[in-house]
Amino acid sequence: MSDFLPDAEFELYRKLIYDESGIHFSATNRSILESRLRERLREKKSDSLRDYYALITKDREELKILLDSVTTNLTRFFRNQPHFDALEKFVVPELIRIRGASSDRKIRVWSAGCSTGEEPYTIAILLREVLPPGWSCEIVASDISLKSLLVGKEGFYPDSRVVGVPEPYLPKYFERKPNGWQIRDEIKKLVRFDYHNLKNDSGLRNMDIVFCRNVLIYFDEAAQKAAVERFYETMGPKSFLFIGHSESLFGMNTRF
Repeated sequence: MSDFLPDAEFELYRKLIYDESGIHFSATNRSILESRLRERLREKKSDSLRDYYALITKDREELKILLDSVTTNLTRFFRNQPHFDALEKFVVPELIRIRGASSDRKIRVWSAGCSTGEEPYTIAILLREVLPPGWSCEIVASDISLKSLLVGKEGFYPDSRVVGVPEPYLPKYFERKPNGWQIRDEIKKLVRFDYHNLKNDSGLRNMDIVFCRNVLIYFDEAAQKAAVERFYETMGPKSFLFIGHSESLFGMNTRF
């Protein structure tokens, strides 16, 4: 038991965070929650976990800040290249084939848990490269972390963050700036960033592609199933779901 975060308080915070976001804290990652709570109490100039708990049950904005702080925002451009190979070589050609002579020439994508924007911008770059003339795309990028969304909206990345971008794409879709690279407007305008908690319905419908990679691993089984069912609601009849390499729907009773 931690002197700072006794078992009773740990259970209070763990339940609230789970109920609000689906993020599951166990004994093994308890120290992460403890360190984030220390930061927030320091910021609020408080030393009472009970007072802070009372605050976040009344103040939705402060609750959002806490939820933001406990999420992990590890990402990079072209992360897990096989997914993007599949998107380019199979998914996009298949969607074009399915549409046939339809007048609908737009590919709709949801990047759920988009973090700081590398994933949706990677998707935008690839679609810009492979979609035939007359086709367009629309990408909704959502996350529970407001700080991450602001980075994504700005679209500026230090040199260390663009390491995974293939050589031809860097000068084509990024503008060189001091200490980094700025996503060009032609790519930025394809991506709409939006705050969204996967515990709730996104309101999106008829999406052709949903990316939600390395997010479900932070949920327990019940929260995973609920999130996956909500993905199903957002997707069109002929559509594609990408999840992380360490994630699986195997054994999960869903409509997929």
